[in-house]
Amino acid sequence: MTTALILSSFVAANRIGGAAQQLALGALGIEAFLVPTILLGRNPARGSGGEAMSPGLLQGLVDGLEAEGLFARTDLVITGYFASAAQVGVAAETLAKVRAASPGVIVVVDPILGDHPKGLYVKPEVAEAIAARLVPAADWITPNAWELGRLARREIATAADAAAAARGLGVRALVTSAPAREGEIGLLLWDGETARLYAHARRPQAPNGTGDLVTAVFAAGLAKGPAPAAAAERAAIAAGRMVDLAAEGDLPLTALGEVLLRGADGLRIEALS
Repeated sequence: MTTALILSSFVAANRIGGAAQQLALGALGIEAFLVPTILLGRNPARGSGGEAMSPGLLQGLVDGLEAEGLFARTDLVITGYFASAAQVGVAAETLAKVRAASPGVIVVVDPILGDHPKGLYVKPEVAEAIAARLVPAADWITPNAWELGRLARREIATAADAAAAARGLGVRALVTSAPAREGEIGLLLWDGETARLYAHARRPQAPNGTGDLVTAVFAAGLAKGPAPAAAAERAAIAAGRMVDLAAEGDLPLTALGEVLLRGADGLRIEALS
């Protein structure tokens, strides 16, 4: 069985963060282990009590997984939210150890930094650590368009801008919330050679956690063996349909497998280069 390691947030009441990704990967037949970087009762956008893991405690959790022999069995690593630069350091060292134990592992870094219009919503030192230590260690990154712009130090106004920014970073990327045509929103895939846009109609509202879902579905596709373009298409289908099912609530992750059995109706695919 394909095995994944997730380093990200745990939110008890809502389908966001690493806990949501653990459920999504399970629905896709992947055994996923979560090392939480922060424990929250509910979506922090609504106000929540909780506590970030100390770097020492985070390291202790990672050490436990290593002692159980999990690193050698890991096919996929996903990193997400970090509360401190020291946590990012633990994650970077963990990635190096997993690569040594499992050379074929796929590392997907979701560089959670911020979004439009609020901007940065992690500490500047966390953003700098992610850019310096995790992005270069990734096989793939899954930033939103704002995060890609910050990493590449350029404005992202069009799909072509996003493709150029990803190309300039030198790491393969699936960009969420990518600019598309009027009334559309897209995912942009840069596979190291060509760029492709997967666009669907923009919904009035998208629930929190949609980016986490996209990362999980895309990463699952990479780990299971489909070409990156097929994995990106599956992620785009999942995002559009799950948002529709969610209405005003959380993403119904238990329906994910059934959703992906349907075709790609309403999805527009455009080759950019």
